[in-house]
Amino acid sequence: QVQLVESGGGLVQAGGSLRLSCAASGRTFSSYAMGWFRQAPGKEREFVAARNWSGGSTYYADSVKGRFTISRDNAKNTVYLQMNSLKPEDTAVYYCAAAPSMMNIYTFTTLISNWGQGTQVTVSS
Repeated sequence: QVQLVESGGGLVQAGGSLRLSCAASGRTFSSYAMGWFRQAPGKEREFVAARNWSGGSTYYADSVKGRFTISRDNAKNTVYLQMNSLKPEDTAVYYCAAAPSMMNIYTFTTLISNWGQGTQVTVSS
């Protein structure tokens, strides 16, 4: 089992940057695929980015490609989401997620076994 705790959210102006962190506990963290989702008010939760355990496979939603970067430090049991060139439409609660394996976005989403509690990101115009 993996427990996840996000941090790093906040208020930023459009064009600014934030880095979210997700600290994981559990001995099997390094073998899990990790990712980020977000949910804006009145909208469904949507996929943002995911990275497998080795970093050899990384996926992004089209809306964040070129602006967001997912990375992980297995030694620190932490996954990051660097968000640059933020837009007001990026405003949402961001959730960290873990899955025991990932072949593509579909399998990652389907196999998610753990969620964090979420961290709020607000981008002002």
